[in-house]
Amino acid sequence: MDDLVLVDLQDHIATLTLNRPQALNALSVAMMQALRRAVDRVAANAEVYVVVIRGAGGHFMAGGDIREFHGMLHLSPAARLPTFKAMIEQWINPTVASLRGMHQPVIAQVEGACAGFGLSLMLACDLAVCADDAYFATAYAQIGLSPDGGQTQFLQRTLGTRKATELLLLSERFPATEALRLGLVNRVVPAAQLDSEVASLAARLRDGARHAFGEIKRLLGSAPESSLVAQLQTEAEAFGRCSATQDFAEGTTAFVEKRRAVFGGR
Repeated sequence: MDDLVLVDLQDHIATLTLNRPQALNALSVAMMQALRRAVDRVAANAEVYVVVIRGAGGHFMAGGDIREFHGMLHLSPAARLPTFKAMIEQWINPTVASLRGMHQPVIAQVEGACAGFGLSLMLACDLAVCADDAYFATAYAQIGLSPDGGQTQFLQRTLGTRKATELLLLSERFPATEALRLGLVNRVVPAAQLDSEVASLAARLRDGARHAFGEIKRLLGSAPESSLVAQLQTEAEAFGRCSATQDFAEGTTAFVEKRRAVFGGR
């Protein structure tokens, strides 16, 4: 059911709202499916310039739906292995890959609980703005699971192996201030200002040089696996493509004329 992830498009900004507030937006299988459809839908929409992901009811996402997982224990261990593996491969992995691969900037708007796959989802976004009441946990080890959604890679690249190992093995809850200190989020604001802060940031990105944003995302994605020589070449090619856009002409002209650039994404 796609009402589990609401999609609202206003002024070229698509807002995806995780919509199981009664369960702190815990990720059920149906929500996994709805989230993949929603992400693929906005990624392919040329009218979407920026994507915001948020949760309904004062929480981002408290992780997987453990009650639903428990309901699957009637399956034998031999049956659970392919069932759960396929669930991740069919719904979680393509969603995260689509978020990382889309040209549009993606902002996570985080409040309340952000745990388990909720943390993976936030880390898969390009920017994260959170309320000062947000709290975080890796959570997987608490129910005997290893992470999914790219969390091991995201945490290790951001924090290094030692700190990532600590967060994953101990699964301790930490507040928004610690998430900011660790570099897991970009901004922490009072809860009452979260909506306006994200709206302002989304509007700024919407009005920016969208082609350049897409190239920046691709370059950041390729950098960790590239040699310096290969990345230098990739940057040169992206730089060349950007130089051929109308946005580059507008940006340089606006600079010379000492005015604000008005980008058209062309």
